[in-house]
Amino acid sequence: MITVGAVLDTDEIWRLVDRERSSLADLLESLSPEEWDAPTRCGDWRVRDVAAHLTIAARYSRGRVVREMVRARGDWNRMIHDSAVREAARPVAGIAADLRSIVGSRRLAPTTSPHEPLLDLLVHGQDIALAVGRTRDMPRVAARDAAERVWTMRVPPRPWPLPKARLAATDIDWTRGSGPEVRGPIGALLLLLTGRPEAAREWAERTGEPWTGIAAPR
Repeated sequence: MITVGAVLDTDEIWRLVDRERSSLADLLESLSPEEWDAPTRCGDWRVRDVAAHLTIAARYSRGRVVREMVRARGDWNRMIHDSAVREAARPVAGIAADLRSIVGSRRLAPTTSPHEPLLDLLVHGQDIALAVGRTRDMPRVAARDAAERVWTMRVPPRPWPLPKARLAATDIDWTRGSGPEVRGPIGALLLLLTGRPEAAREWAERTGEPWTGIAAPR
């Protein structure tokens, strides 16, 4: 069972979103041209594609989203992918500036809640950091909120199958599931929940936290 008090209120979620946007913009501004083009574990996206994706929901109007959906022939995942790749073709300084410019924005993509931008920033922030060999902090209360969102999300549909395991965080009170136990820091569990088992192991190792094993999603 999830511990009482684990769910954050809306204002606190947005404060965490602003903090993540600002700190990730700092990281992006420190990257070399080669690092901007480094491949990530997020499909075929490079660092620049992931970074561009994180700016879109807060910048696109509903009309723009509709036009992008038409362009993608109604395929939501294709729209997300292709719009990010197109945005990523711009100069990288503009991508970093776009991310910094949306600090304070409360605009959401259709069908989403404030939990989704926080989830996106935490997970994609690690996609970027791991791709360029950096260690990026993941606030535990934020990671717990995101992990709980992944576990319970119905709309939009969760794109990752849940692990057939009992997940137990070692650095904050959070436990979900049943079966073989996987114990580790909440940040690593979040990466596991979002289909990144190797990133989960690597992140746990870099942070020096214990990691008892990975339950492969089935």
